[in-house]
Amino acid sequence: MGDFNPTIIGFACNWCCYAGADLAGTSRMKYPANLRLIRIMCSGRIDPQFILKAFKDGADGIFIGGCHPGDCHYVSGNYKTEKRIFLVKGLLAGLGIEPERLELNWVSASEGQRFADAVTAFTERIRQLGSLGLNSPAPVELAIPAAADVGSPKPDLSHLRAVPEAGQFESRMPEFRVPDGA
Repeated sequence: MGDFNPTIIGFACNWCCYAGADLAGTSRMKYPANLRLIRIMCSGRIDPQFILKAFKDGADGIFIGGCHPGDCHYVSGNYKTEKRIFLVKGLLAGLGIEPERLELNWVSASEGQRFADAVTAFTERIRQLGSLGLNSPAPVELAIPAAADVGSPKPDLSHLRAVPEAGQFESRMPEFRVPDGA
């Protein structure tokens, strides 16, 4: 596992964590270069789809950095993030992905060393977990039918439709009416 070099995607709040990362860089603090940092305006902007797509596209770990609770420039963005990350970790566990591959850390603009230490510890944890391997191709087994199976009839799958018929879901749609005089 020592030669495994994980791919880590980081989402960093513009006002705190990204500034902390900038401070770590300008102060020449040492931390692994595995992190690919994406600046976002607020950690509350992170949609769970971003996390799932990053894992699907080959990330071995996701690091999310935001403002300390109570210091968010958008008032409650980091509280929303904390709730979402808790739910996404449960989703990852259900999908068979270790929840430890997702890290949420609070880093302020003046905490360059804290950023470097957090990224170093997270990278080492991912290195110990190993590659997630979602983007590696699965082995394909070719099944060649026996001579007796060649002439057997194919199952009738005409009842399965890939595209729903028009209007199939209309009955589930709620009906909205604008009150008179509005």
